[in-house]
Amino acid sequence: MENKNYASGEVTIRVRGLKKDFADVSVLKGIDIDIHKGDVVCVIGASGSGKSTFLRCLNLLEQPTGGSIYFEGADLTDKKVDLNLHRQKMGMVFQQFNLFPHMSILENLTCAPVMLKKATPEQAKAKAMELLARVGLADRADSYPSQLSGGQKQRVAIVRALCMEPDVMLFDEPTSALDPEMVGEVLDVMKELAKEGMTMVVVTHEMGFAREVSNRVIFLDDGVIAEEGTPAEIFENPQCERLQSFLAKVL
Repeated sequence: MENKNYASGEVTIRVRGLKKDFADVSVLKGIDIDIHKGDVVCVIGASGSGKSTFLRCLNLLEQPTGGSIYFEGADLTDKKVDLNLHRQKMGMVFQQFNLFPHMSILENLTCAPVMLKKATPEQAKAKAMELLARVGLADRADSYPSQLSGGQKQRVAIVRALCMEPDVMLFDEPTSALDPEMVGEVLDVMKELAKEGMTMVVVTHEMGFAREVSNRVIFLDDGVIAEEGTPAEIFENPQCERLQSFLAKVL
């Protein structure tokens, strides 16, 4: 169950030989990557390259067809591992906000920590209010999701993940469903998290964010990592032809 090569405080997520098929379509064809504590890894690539599938495999929202995923030393693909326990340490933010429409913002934020007995109702409320204040939404605690803009909902969705005090945050194209003028307010929250040392894996179309905030960029193409490197290496000196052609279209 334990990965012998796992060094505490160093590699947070270790992926080896990750494959994912849907029926007879092979979406991920063998991905190897180490994500270290404090890394901000941006995953870029064309639609259909496997980016979201890769991210969803990291916490087994998608069941891998092959390979292994170690998170903080535990092999998540091992049937003996308490997957729910590990998922609590991996915050996930989706394209669609997935807030409960019948609950107030505060109720959305406190229900999981209280239900999972990670906090008393009072502690959960205090934490939620502190985080809402940080993203400029303390005055919306009693509002309902339908009363918020898309950018506000996505900031709430980020706070909801943070209320569980995760070790890693996974973002699946968190700005793609937003109107252009709301993108900045969500990216600003993510930039703050990165500055504070949160380990983050971000699937994104926002090349400016990837260039400015990440310390590593992964270019996925046809289910494999075609190239990876620092933002400077990827954006200023791309090596493979597919990456060059992709960047020519998006930059």
